[in-house]
Amino acid sequence: MRILVSACLLGENCKYNGKNNRNETLLRRLQGHEVVPVCPEVLGGLGVPRPCVELRDGVAYNQYGENVDAAFHAGVDKALAQIAGQQIDLVILQSRSPTCGVKQVYDGTFSKHLIDGQGMLAAALQARGYRLADVEDIDGVPEL
Repeated sequence: MRILVSACLLGENCKYNGKNNRNETLLRRLQGHEVVPVCPEVLGGLGVPRPCVELRDGVAYNQYGENVDAAFHAGVDKALAQIAGQQIDLVILQSRSPTCGVKQVYDGTFSKHLIDGQGMLAAALQARGYRLADVEDIDGVPEL
């Protein structure tokens, strides 16, 4: 299988705080599959580290109240271009991320309150028919 994966889950230090979300269980389960890493926030030109970002009414704002929506959309567009023409069998994304969240995202108040919804990349991929899995749900993916 060819699997698109949030780069932070693979150990890339691309999170807003300069760290990663390396997931050893996922790495073991990805063995034998072709992995395509993606970090739309970095693709959109946001640095590492960078201010924390949350979505408020579908718009990306950083913790200082600055609208960074254009960079987020640019990153999503670049991520989609990166996989154009490829057969992607599965997408595994980081939970709760403003770009990669599959089921939930933070509500935009920077109070750690979660709401149902998707990050920008997750929503764009789902709208295009890709099969998405939240990293926290990989036990329910029998092919892995």
